[in-house]
Parts: sequence; C-alpha cells; structure tokens
Amino acid sequence: MRGPNLNDDERIKIVTILFESIVKEKPKHGRIKELADQFQVDRKTIRNLWKKAKKQKSDGVRIDVRSLFPGKSCIVPSRCPVEEIENVELSLRSTVKKLAAPIHCKPTTVSRWIRKGEIKSHTSSIHPDLTRDNKFLRLHFVMSKIYLDRLLNCIKFKDMSNVIHIDEKWFNMTKASQRYYLVKEEEVPYRSCKSKRFIVKVMFIAAVSRPTYAENGELLFDGKIGIFPFTYEEPAKRNSKNRVAGTMVTKPIESVNKVVIKDYVINKIIPAIKTKWPQSANKNIIIQQDNAKPHISGNDADFVAAATSDGFNIQLKQQPAMSLDLNVLDLGFFRSIQSLQSSKPAKTVDELVKNVQEAYENQHANCLNDVWLSLQACMVEIMKIKGHNDYRLPHLQKAAARRAGTLPRDLIVSEDLVAECMTYLLTIAKDTDLEDIMTDLGLQM
Repeated sequence: MRGPNLNDDERIKIVTILFESIVKEKPKHGRIKELADQFQVDRKTIRNLWKKAKKQKSDGVRIDVRSLFPGKSCIVPSRCPVEEIENVELSLRSTVKKLAAPIHCKPTTVSRWIRKGEIKSHTSSIHPDLTRDNKFLRLHFVMSKIYLDRLLNCIKFKDMSNVIHIDEKWFNMTKASQRYYLVKEEEVPYRSCKSKRFIVKVMFIAAVSRPTYAENGELLFDGKIGIFPFTYEEPAKRNSKNRVAGTMVTKPIESVNKVVIKDYVINKIIPAIKTKWPQSANKNIIIQQDNAKPHISGNDADFVAAATSDGFNIQLKQQPAMSLDLNVLDLGFFRSIQSLQSSKPAKTVDELVKNVQEAYENQHANCLNDVWLSLQACMVEIMKIKGHNDYRLPHLQKAAARRAGTLPRDLIVSEDLVAECMTYLLTIAKDTDLEDIMTDLGLQM
C-alpha cells in the first residue's frame, strides 16, 4: 500500500545516500530498493529523485529536490474512529453516505477506510427464527450423523453416501434486475415487461446424493439423480406469431400440491434412483426432505410399495424444521447451477427447462462433493452453538486442499465437543437414542 508523501528532509537524506553510494556513476546495486523499503515508497519515487538530482548536478545548478507541493507533503491519514462507528445504529450504517454523517467525516474518507480494510462490508440475511425445540432437534439430528472410527480412534462424520437430498426451487426466465458490462459507446439494452409478476418461472425438484470416488481419485458415481421440471403440455388454442393452433406448448404447473409431489417422487425420482444407483452400493437408501406441507410422509402406502421393490429399501425422512442449512441443495448446489443457468438466455419454457437441466448435468461432481463437505462443516458449527443457526459458513479452502491431495472425505469432530453436546442434550431431555449414541461413540454416561 502506498505510504505518505516524502517530506523535504527525507528527500534530501535519500539524495545524499545515493550520491555517497555511487559506483561507476550509478548508485550501488540494490540501494534504490533498500531506500524504497526503508521509506515505504515505490522504487520509481527513488529513481525520480536520483534523476532529478543527477540532472541538476550535470547542468551545474544547485541541487534542489524539495517537494513542489509542500502543503501536501507527509499527509497523515485520518484515523478510523472505531468506537464512534460501533456506537452508530446499524440502520445508519447501510451506505457509505449514511455512515459518514453521524461520525462527521466525508464519504470519500469512509471509502478509503473500506479499501484499507479498517471497515468491512457485510450483507445481513434473515435467518429462520428457532425455538428451543428447533435447536434441540437440530443438534440431535447432527449428533446422529457422527460415529466412532475405531480404526483411527477418532470421531468422524458418517459418509452419508446412502443419503439422497431432495428439494424444490423456482427458476426464472430472467432476472428483474440484470447487470451488464458495456463498452463506452454501446447502446444500453432495453428490457420491458408488464409486471415483474409476469416473468415466467418454473419450479423444479432435484435429487442428489454424495459422489463416490475410487481410491485413486477416479469418479465412480457423480451423485446426480436428476432434476425434474413441474411442467405439462397442452395444444395451443389459437394461432399466434410464434406457433399455429394445435401446436403442443409446454407450460409450468401453477399449483404444486401434494398430489403432484407424490407423482414426481414415485414416478420420476424413485425410478431415477433405481436406474442410476451403483450396483455395488448399499441399497438401503434414505431420502431426506424438508417439512413443506405438500411433501408426502414416509409411510405413504404407494411410496412404500415403489420404494421397497427391485431389491431396494428406500426410506423417506424429514430433516429438522427451519433447517435449510442441513440440505445440500439449499446449502449451495442450487445456487451453483443457477449461476450457470442464468448465463444462458431463454425465451420459452422449453429453453428454460433445457438450460436448467444442462446446468445441472454440466456442474462438476467435485462441486457437489464440496457442498456435502460444507454440510459437515456446518454441522460442526451447529454443535458449537448448541443447535442455533447464528454462525458463519466456514471456509475450508477445498480447492487448494484438492490440488494438494489433502482434501478429507469426512471431517473429524473433537471428542470434547461431542461430549459437551451430549451432556447438554441429556440435561434437556432424557432420550434413549442419545444414550445409544453415547455408547456407540465410546463416551461415558
């Protein structure tokens, strides 16, 4: 970072040192860099001073390297008033201009503090409001996902390779607000719509499992079960500039209710699981879903019949309520495929469906595996704060670890943290399952 301007005394001192270290009419090798580091300025500044003094000497005039802008020399940057900023209401800290007013400084000064890292920008999202029971169930759920690795003598997360997460998401034809980068003389694009409510959107249901790899790192199963649009086809009722009457037109299903969800789970997701599931993999599978009202229960007779045929034993279980961070689709995978989908234009429902499905298929399996690993990291944070959701998503530097060959398959959990969480849960409710978990983990009752 650029330091303050040199004052006149420093300029004279630098020139004196340079003239004292002349070797063959040039400053000693490395002297310019040493002075730049010493005075915290760019090497170009030292070179300019040397050239100016050398020219004055060769012209036979008095050497004068004083600053041409004495009023700006050695400007002391204003100090960031940390305590004053902390005392300002958060509602008055949403923009640079709003923050500058109560601390009596210019917006440009606040911007400089932001660039220097003395003030950080933070986007605050609304989190689900958790009750005491919500936190208990979240922590209980997380504790059921760990086990004692007796070979390594440590507590780890279960592989979860037999778990499939399903969830729904809306994908829009276009965004109401879209950023573009244009050249200076380029015409600004014009987009219009009767109302933002009329932007076409389609709901999809996706199912993903954890990718599996061979010991040499070869991908054996990408974990992608499928993504299915809630759409239907009907013939066009009248002629238009786009098609003639009678042409089959794809339209989104407006009301996705329990009947529709049940049909998709039984007739699309389960057949896709049976088709794509590795032959050598465990066929005792758990489908995890959230608690949305249209979702069917695991004891639905039609579901049980479809889920227990062809040698499979598929169970349907609910994740804890108010827990978007415990589903890999909500945690990050939906966002990753949406970023790919939004980069392709779509003018019809068919094009939108194609773009979403291509984004789903083109997303690398490593990305999906990274989200599963992030899920484990989130579970560790949930354990630390006893089921709450007030935590920052930890950054594991997975890409760097993968390049170095040190990316773990599953995270190790501190035994002290596990014991602390178990003690906390047992103080709230006596639960036979908790006692069984403690026994399996080798913890004292």
